[in-house]
Amino acid sequence: MPLAEVVRSGFVEGVHRGSVVVLDGGGTPVAGAGDVTSPIFPRSSNKPMQAIGMLRAGLPLTDPADVALVAASHAGEEFHVERVTALLRGAGLPGEALRCPPELPVGEAAREAVLRAGGGPSRVLMNCSGKHAGMLLTCLAAGWPLDGYWRPEHPLQQRLTAAVEEFAGERAAAVGVDGCGAPVLAVSLTGLARAFLRLVTAEPGTVERTVADAMRAYPELVGGTQADDTRLMRGVPGLLAKVGAEGVIAAAVPGVGAVALKIDDGAGRPRMPVLTSALARLGLRAPILTEYAEVPLLGGGLPVGAVRPTPAILHLRPPDRP
Repeated sequence: MPLAEVVRSGFVEGVHRGSVVVLDGGGTPVAGAGDVTSPIFPRSSNKPMQAIGMLRAGLPLTDPADVALVAASHAGEEFHVERVTALLRGAGLPGEALRCPPELPVGEAAREAVLRAGGGPSRVLMNCSGKHAGMLLTCLAAGWPLDGYWRPEHPLQQRLTAAVEEFAGERAAAVGVDGCGAPVLAVSLTGLARAFLRLVTAEPGTVERTVADAMRAYPELVGGTQADDTRLMRGVPGLLAKVGAEGVIAAAVPGVGAVALKIDDGAGRPRMPVLTSALARLGLRAPILTEYAEVPLLGGGLPVGAVRPTPAILHLRPPDRP
């Protein structure tokens, strides 16, 4: 279904299709568009649930900032790299113990800084290095082999799969290989939204609430100083958010509800306008949401249009029931 339109000089030159689901504070679907029950790969939006699985398996972290980093898709800024390196050093592990691929930072400013300094791709710079560091530390604590920790059959990944399925309330429909080399599990958008809502409404002191609180307390570690999910968590009190590759994002606010969406073509630019429309359906208002309501289009260096939600999405209705 068309979720966002690309309007240039008053002319609609394109659309982005996808699906979005909105749950109220009790977890009941109150609005949606597209297919919200078929499985998708949430990609990095699964990381909070994977972090829960690690903590349950014995991940020995006491600093909430480290917990946030384990659930992160970080921008590779200096403070991200230093904290990942410290986690590995504290466990007596070299950076090469990480099995995520060597990459440059995903953050533009951080990437330019590395290149200016004569650096190049490395495993610790990869945006999933916090998650992989957490996986290694979990294996050490549980007495599991480090070899093959990223493979679906490894005891670690079995625990993480169980956590994702528990919080989504459904079995994973498929297991794939994520961009970092670790498994990615397919669940529905409704299951993904349900999982995020369960995290923010959990009782204080539970592992799931620990992860949600850590991410909300240290949003810069979850994304980066300019990351969309970081800025959302800074700008909307109580909101938990996590982006995923290929146009995915999930967000939840206790007592209000949750949203999960996917853009079919994987584009990032319509993600935030669609999300803000869905959050508005739950009655949320904040300056950051107004800022994200449209993505400007330029012509000759000047604004000439925008990527914005389609008129139908501005009035989301409850999804059709089977």
